[in-house]
Amino acid sequence: MPNTRRLDLVFLWHMHQPDYRDRITGEFALPWVMLHALKDYCDMADHLERHPKIRAVVNFVPVLLDQIDDYCAQIDGGSFRDPLLRLLVQPDLDRLALADRRLLLDTCFRSNHTTMLAPFPHYLRLHKLHGQIAKEGEGALAYLSGAYFADLVTWYFLAWSGETERRRQPLLANLMTKGQGYSPDDRRQLMAWVGATLKSIVPRYRALQERGQVELSATPHTHPLGPLLLDFSVALESQPDAPLPRAAGYPGGRSRLDAHIENAKSSHAQRFGAPPTGMWPAEGAVSTALAALFAQRGNRWLASGEGVLKNSLQSAQIPTERAAYCPWQLAEAPGLTLFFRDERLSDMLGFEYAKWHGRDAARHFVGQLELILSQSQPGETPIVGIVLDGENAWEHYPYNAYYFFDDLYSLLEEHPSIRTTTYAEIVGREKPPASATLPRLVAGSWVYGTLSTWIGDADKNRAWDLLCEAKRSYDMVLASGRLAADEIAAAQAQLAVCESSDWFWWFGDYNPAPAVASFDKLYRHNLANLYRLLKLTPPAELDMPISAGSAAATGDGTMRRATE
Repeated sequence: MPNTRRLDLVFLWHMHQPDYRDRITGEFALPWVMLHALKDYCDMADHLERHPKIRAVVNFVPVLLDQIDDYCAQIDGGSFRDPLLRLLVQPDLDRLALADRRLLLDTCFRSNHTTMLAPFPHYLRLHKLHGQIAKEGEGALAYLSGAYFADLVTWYFLAWSGETERRRQPLLANLMTKGQGYSPDDRRQLMAWVGATLKSIVPRYRALQERGQVELSATPHTHPLGPLLLDFSVALESQPDAPLPRAAGYPGGRSRLDAHIENAKSSHAQRFGAPPTGMWPAEGAVSTALAALFAQRGNRWLASGEGVLKNSLQSAQIPTERAAYCPWQLAEAPGLTLFFRDERLSDMLGFEYAKWHGRDAARHFVGQLELILSQSQPGETPIVGIVLDGENAWEHYPYNAYYFFDDLYSLLEEHPSIRTTTYAEIVGREKPPASATLPRLVAGSWVYGTLSTWIGDADKNRAWDLLCEAKRSYDMVLASGRLAADEIAAAQAQLAVCESSDWFWWFGDYNPAPAVASFDKLYRHNLANLYRLLKLTPPAELDMPISAGSAAATGDGTMRRATE
């Protein structure tokens, strides 16, 4: 008899970057949206395009797509608010201002040097030259010529080009072969490629959706930490002794989270033709109140981390083994199906397989799925969720994980018992798989199953208190009627940026001090801009770093999240 056992595999690739813009000047403080679009968002689309039998969920945070649109507008208009773009096409780099020299030298070596610098001898030489001259002090850097900076900024964009783009675009291959002496015309052609690639992101994913290969999902608009907007005290459900902010809670948090959800659904529908069926909440962070709100807003599914499921089941003294391989329901959230990622296998892709040969890693992954299937009960169809960032892990792989994905997707396409699918397909079946009922949902996230990455530390709590103070000022000014409609809209947009989870993530001594300093500065600047848009003087305390480590750190910070 043929083997009728089946395993449903759901990949959810979460595409996210916070808003790096100064919402008053429009200037970009950091280039990560553009760089990940050039390297990762296009590569991840191409892997799926080359393997049409593979199904996946791709989750876009709307504020990320807003910034891609912003970059496209800059390039179309020829007015650049990201300094890297401006310097890429600046004809004469011999007369760079000192601030621009520092910016290029501080920025253009930020990457994984093992996979993105060392393989390119000309780029590596630029790095060695900088290292030698820097030993002589900042004054010696004046000896670096315009030709040096032309090669440096060109190589930085080349290093951040996707592996699939290098194979597709003769321009990139020609420039990499040339290696040095890049002319203004070379750089203008590279800029044209940047613009075309950024413009292609949304249409490519929409096309994948329209042919039924991809489900496109969303996250509330600027990636707010939903459970904490609703109630600070839910952090105690997984960590009863955690200290909380002085503020009793975030003022008007429910209406704010509601606005983030509705804005996300609206912008998603405008870009992709329909609102999302389900959502990945920021950081996979959930609580009972959050699940209920998502259900009320028409979401069919919600996904989170396996640690949340384990905490929830253990609190009810229910066994947790294999619990993540079935869907769940919550009485307080009717109509909403909860899915939970396989923590171990997701982290293997995010952290471990980069150290393996690509084919060995792909075979090991498939072998682990076969083991899960072999241990299933007759009639059971395990649902294995692989959820991780679709951008940050791949720079640790050789060739931006090109060969790993080719091997992995090829194995899965031909596997007789493993079926890649999407959460929307599962909940939309005529006979959806039976769901178990959660007696209780313990609030937490995909990081440790708790909310400790965003609250409970003195600096994180201080950041929340500053946001609460700003929100009270916001409410007061809006109630006064002093702002015109366009001014209210600008303040609302700025408040949404301040509510992003990313600022709180970075506070804590487990992060590198320069990175903490960078995000500390950006967060306080965003809060100060909110006060300015409210026509109020920013509090003097926003001039002082929140983190003691920030005060001691120098530079703008170069570290990024390896994975969420």
